[in-house]
Amino acid sequence: MRIESAHRLRDLPRNSFASTVARIDRLVRSGEDVVNLCQGNPDLPTPPHIVESLRTEVLDPATHRYGSFSGLLELKAAIARWYATNHRVELDPETEVAILFGAKAGLVELSQCFLDPGDVCLMPDPAFPDYWAGVALAGARMHPLPLRRENGFLPDYTALDRATRERARLMFLNYPNNPASVTAPPEFYADTVRFADRHGVLVASDFAYGALSFDGEAPVSFLRADGAKEVGVEFISLSKMYNMAGWRVGAVVGNRAVVAAIDLLQEHYFVSLPPFIQRAAITALTGPQDCVHDLSKIYERRRDVFVSGVREAGWDLDVPRSVFAWLPTPADEPSVAFADALLDRAGVAVSPGRWFGEHGEGYVRVSLLAPEERLREAVVRLARFR
Repeated sequence: MRIESAHRLRDLPRNSFASTVARIDRLVRSGEDVVNLCQGNPDLPTPPHIVESLRTEVLDPATHRYGSFSGLLELKAAIARWYATNHRVELDPETEVAILFGAKAGLVELSQCFLDPGDVCLMPDPAFPDYWAGVALAGARMHPLPLRRENGFLPDYTALDRATRERARLMFLNYPNNPASVTAPPEFYADTVRFADRHGVLVASDFAYGALSFDGEAPVSFLRADGAKEVGVEFISLSKMYNMAGWRVGAVVGNRAVVAAIDLLQEHYFVSLPPFIQRAAITALTGPQDCVHDLSKIYERRRDVFVSGVREAGWDLDVPRSVFAWLPTPADEPSVAFADALLDRAGVAVSPGRWFGEHGEGYVRVSLLAPEERLREAVVRLARFR
């Protein structure tokens, strides 16, 4: 008997990172010294007080049972307090916060909740590729929002034709941006709210890197804009702010109807995050925040090491405002060919910009989630490669 998967699986975009990671692993096993700047996987451990909290909570038999279907109210309240403290955004923990199995899962679920076959989703280009998966699973269509250097890597809503504006039901945004590593100003979010309200477009703001500050300037939350909760939601993740990537804790906050829909879908998928992880996440959000500030400083030093090194070697690079550098390829060389050559000839692994969309061509993404000495080594190799 021949067993075939459903079209929704066959139409899913392929994960380019998986094949490259396997290639890197083969090179390392063969004895090659590869500086892996391809993935956005934090290299530092979770702060000790959060780990100790987990150790304590997992010993409590009450955390061994199924948790509440929609997550602990105490964790939702901690997330609401974090927003009030850090972004002056007020949230109702019971109706405006949903707990996620990592922000990535919620970003995929959102399209399944609000897009029907044939609907249009406005997609930044370049963008985090996992946004595409939810759109494909919903049977919807993507319409690109080009992010260009001359526009500060912000979308231009006026460039959309009338038919697209009227058919669009959902729009993704991501600032601090992955991969372009820029932030968005408050006036951009005000324009976004007006655009979304006028055309009935639900806004999904991916704020996964929103806790990390560079040069003393904290990123702006979409929800700070007047009327933002009426037209959209924001996704946050504990992965980057507390080095908790393996813990898979995220949240979506904002519009009540969206939060309720996500909760409904997750009731059928997950039931709930393990209670001991949720309790440890409360410790992360409500405990000392020195670890977050220290982490921002570490990433800022890494960024400065990389930027000064590659600029001295003659590369054209804007100063990143996140944990990635968006490096133009020499003479607009195709990004996949450049990344392949860089890995083969210099032993430096980066992500081709084409993996993030058509308008990512001409760039590679460089992860700064590596020790300073490895970033310095990468700079030496890039200088020789050039």
